[in-house]
Amino acid sequence: MTAWFMKESILISVVIPAKNEAENIETLVHEIITQFNTRHDFEIVYVDDGSTDLTAHQVNASVLAFPGKVRLIQHEEAVGQSTAVYSGVCHAYGQTIVTLDADGQNDPKDIPKLLQRAETYPVGADFCIAGYRKNRKDTPWKRFQSRIANKVRSTLLNDCTPDTGCGLKVFPRNTYLKLPYFDHMHRYLPALIQRAGGTIEVVEVSHRDRRHGESKYGMWGRLFAGLIDMCGVMWLQRRTKLPTLKESVTLENVTSHE
Repeated sequence: MTAWFMKESILISVVIPAKNEAENIETLVHEIITQFNTRHDFEIVYVDDGSTDLTAHQVNASVLAFPGKVRLIQHEEAVGQSTAVYSGVCHAYGQTIVTLDADGQNDPKDIPKLLQRAETYPVGADFCIAGYRKNRKDTPWKRFQSRIANKVRSTLLNDCTPDTGCGLKVFPRNTYLKLPYFDHMHRYLPALIQRAGGTIEVVEVSHRDRRHGESKYGMWGRLFAGLIDMCGVMWLQRRTKLPTLKESVTLENVTSHE
């Protein structure tokens, strides 16, 4: 099987941004591959965002164990989750993108459910199937932070999404590449896709305890950056005009009058 054939046969790319998640790689890869069962039209793209542990080593072990199914892209230095997702999507072969976090808290068992909803949309449609962690397995303090952040964001942006922090999402690659890129944009994908005229659909997903490692994000850094980002997204929303198009002359109209 040539590399060209493998690229052409891939329809779905699972993009996973990872920083210092070496202990979670092997289990998560096996879980994802199990969920695709007999399907062979997928790939897993890990983006190592400047890890200082053995993340790249562990991903490479999966590359060897599952040739043609697991790929590794590396950032020489850490540049953030949004840029890692952007790198993964840009290098993905599939036209449907699945994103999830590398820490193992997103359950791959939910992937088929989101893909099933994505398959109801016509080719060329802009949409985002967003996971909603209704029963989060985080500390009370972290849940409180997220509840406040989600309330403020949903009120200001009206993005129809109760949990944009959930890493599990499905969207077309072409839709994503239309969006304006900026740091932290991964938290505003529903609002950005909605701004572009796309449809947002929320699907309840499960959430698990973190098995290894620790969260890479603190409250205050996210808070101040988030306020600035929200102002930017609000500006984009207000400066956007979506025209209603119609075709004045069609081939049928021309031929019918000849």
